[in-house]
Amino acid sequence: MTQGRSFTARLAWPSALRLNPRALLVLVLLMACLVSALAVIAISHLTREEYAALQQLEREQQQLQTEWGQLLLEESAWSSPARIERLALERLEMRLPGVDEVEVIRR
Repeated sequence: MTQGRSFTARLAWPSALRLNPRALLVLVLLMACLVSALAVIAISHLTREEYAALQQLEREQQQLQTEWGQLLLEESAWSSPARIERLALERLEMRLPGVDEVEVIRR
């Protein structure tokens, strides 16, 4: 019998290295806490980066909106009826026909 006990005693862990279930639970909970803390840090960092990118895109949208408004104003200036009439007279030598030059076609 003593031989059996000594054999199992040699295979058993030393008492300092043995983990009881309570210590194992504390170790697992500590690891879970560390992992969740690292996840919070990573997500916070990503959130800040994405928010900065969102702000940049909003600034770009405002600039593009301003440019679009300016282009609309420029388009309305270039396509004003008075300007078109003046260019037709100057460049194309167009004019309104006289009353005697107008023909009405009826069916």
